[in-house]
Amino acid sequence: MCRLVPPDARRGGCRNSNACSILRPVRQLCFFSAEVSQPRLADLAGVLCGQGQLVSFGRTAARLSVVLAEEWRARLLADACAERHVHAEVTTSEEGHPLVRTAFRADLIELATAWTKGAVKAVPPTLRLDGQALRLWALTGGDWTHGGYVLPFDSRAPDTHEPLVAALANIGLRGTQLGVRAGGPGLRLTGRRKLNRLAELVGPAPNAAEPHWPLRPAS
Repeated sequence: MCRLVPPDARRGGCRNSNACSILRPVRQLCFFSAEVSQPRLADLAGVLCGQGQLVSFGRTAARLSVVLAEEWRARLLADACAERHVHAEVTTSEEGHPLVRTAFRADLIELATAWTKGAVKAVPPTLRLDGQALRLWALTGGDWTHGGYVLPFDSRAPDTHEPLVAALANIGLRGTQLGVRAGGPGLRLTGRRKLNRLAELVGPAPNAAEPHWPLRPAS
């Protein structure tokens, strides 16, 4: 739970104390917030929740890649990969869109194995989303649209949609699933409590991302 520390209701005096003070509201960070957890390789699962793809080279190495809609997303995602000691290049896809891609790496094979069923992208049954993974998910495609904030799903992996809806619900982010005709695929979050919950988890907006980032809860 993320709560604000309430002010002291008793302003008239203090018991068992030589000095009196009035407590003011202080924001308490979520245990799973991106602001209190250290970046780690497993956070790249957030890229896979969206359009990200993993390609394996046998059972020895894997490469992560994702096509993005804006150049600023590509630059920030490459920086986020570097924070996790993963070098990623920013290039251009065949369709002319920004593309972030790593080399084939042995340390990505575990992630690739967890997110692959047969030859198809699949959500691991044990997936537990935290602030860092959600932050990368929002970075790769989250935005304000359709009357709320939308976290996008991978249109090429429809079997991942329902498990991701369940994973978000498990951390208090129940929303409306959008189909392609409604501007999806993705999950739309509305309402102050859920949007504040998301904002608390993903942490403050990176530079250039402010208009596309969940609102910060009031302090």
